[in-house]
Amino acid sequence: MEKRSIKEWIVRSVILVIGLVIAHLGVTLFILSDLGSDPFNVLVQGIFRQLGAVPGLGFLTHGTTHIAVSLLIIFILLLTDRTYVKIGTVICMVCGGPIIDFFTWLLRLVLPAEPGLAVRIVMLVLGCVILAYGMTVVIKSDAGTGPNDLVAVVISDKLHRKFGIVRLLVDAVFAGLGYLLGGLAGAGTLVCIALVGPVAGFFLPVNEKLVRRAVARFV
Repeated sequence: MEKRSIKEWIVRSVILVIGLVIAHLGVTLFILSDLGSDPFNVLVQGIFRQLGAVPGLGFLTHGTTHIAVSLLIIFILLLTDRTYVKIGTVICMVCGGPIIDFFTWLLRLVLPAEPGLAVRIVMLVLGCVILAYGMTVVIKSDAGTGPNDLVAVVISDKLHRKFGIVRLLVDAVFAGLGYLLGGLAGAGTLVCIALVGPVAGFFLPVNEKLVRRAVARFV
């Protein structure tokens, strides 16, 4: 594995945070469209509902379940291949929620109080595209990525398959399992499955070049 200087790690971490902010702007638009939940959260919702029915686990919230599922994914990957779990993975876990809270507050100041269906559809599609773009910046920062994206990254690398197709399939599996467990899926979930993977696949090579230039310039 290539050894990096502290300066390079700082530059790559800054790029990751920029991508994280962009991605979570997309997530917030997606959420505020109120047309469905993203596939990973459909899975989290399903697991949350099942755990909530177990005696003694009533203290769990959706947020704590999200963290628990993310930690489980990270733990499994640490046991199998530590290459993919980096400091940026922790940054993604810690910063995601507060970024969404900030954008939720900000967007509610400018969006209509009761947006019509057409506006909500635009928010959904735009949110998916922005999410996919930001996600590829995070991935190509090579400083770590969100726990839910790690699964698609690892599978695509190990099987030498295109990330966009793998991400689409992973999203479909997440959403399907979550729905069977009682998670809330909607039309927006299907749009997210169909859009995010292919759009991310399109942006990955573009952002790989941008990250290389940024690292070469500042390191």
